[in-house]
Amino acid sequence: MWTILGCDPRLVVKPSGRAYLPEVSAVTDLCRFAAALERLLVASAPERIERVWEECALDRLAWEALARARLADAGAVERALAQVDRLLLAALARCRTMLDHPHITTFRVPELERWQHAAAAALAGVRWGVPGLRTVIADTGAPRARRYFAFLALAERHPEGAWPVFERYLVTPGAHHAFVAAAVEAARYYPGHAEVLVRLFHRIRGDQMLRRFLGSKILESLYVLGEAPSLALFEELLVTGHTDPDVDRCEVTRALVAVRKLTGRVAPSAKFADSDEAAVRQALDDAERRFEEERDRIVPVAVI
Repeated sequence: MWTILGCDPRLVVKPSGRAYLPEVSAVTDLCRFAAALERLLVASAPERIERVWEECALDRLAWEALARARLADAGAVERALAQVDRLLLAALARCRTMLDHPHITTFRVPELERWQHAAAAALAGVRWGVPGLRTVIADTGAPRARRYFAFLALAERHPEGAWPVFERYLVTPGAHHAFVAAAVEAARYYPGHAEVLVRLFHRIRGDQMLRRFLGSKILESLYVLGEAPSLALFEELLVTGHTDPDVDRCEVTRALVAVRKLTGRVAPSAKFADSDEAAVRQALDDAERRFEEERDRIVPVAVI
């Protein structure tokens, strides 16, 4: 069994009894997160809680630790994650009593709740693997945020045989946007299903808010899949797609790179109608390098 040393949250002890810095950064980050939560619990007043929160950069520390924990194997991570889960429950119980301090109850309590749901979902994955995550997802009585973080962990692991779970959210009108976003990004790991994403894009393209939120994610997964059924959509977007200075959100740039990848040609477009061909090729080369760097990225969304 592994032991977390209270004197230095960076250290763990091997069964042999020797302390060392673990290679798995998830353990290190969870220990630091636990140490910050312990400071939060002993803070003597709401003002001190705020000071600890800022000094520890708790928002960044928490999400980074929990993100690594979702992908970690069992072992030392389970022990550290279980401790974080217990500390989060204790911090929540304490902060919920501070009814005379609206900043705590309005901002800090909801964030602690999200972290606790993320920790509980990650713990299910660490302890029971994919079956544990699928059990949490299927439990419609569980808090939505907890189910979402289990769904996100499943998307990040994208195990063989899980495609029907993701497809269900992609083909169901009105499915919660956070689950659909994770399913869209998971789809890039399941070749042969580009048509599902193409149909989803056509279904949401008239809703500008959904298109802003989901459109770039759909096109990114279609680009990664690189399958022929997406070519017609990309060619259409060369003229009708939305443009944006951010290449990740620019539908026309994504379409240009995708069409070149699928056909080998640089197609005319609304964005570069009068540009020099060499300049266009350079812009597409730069965009493609960025797209390739981010092809394995799954981005969590906020669930309130």
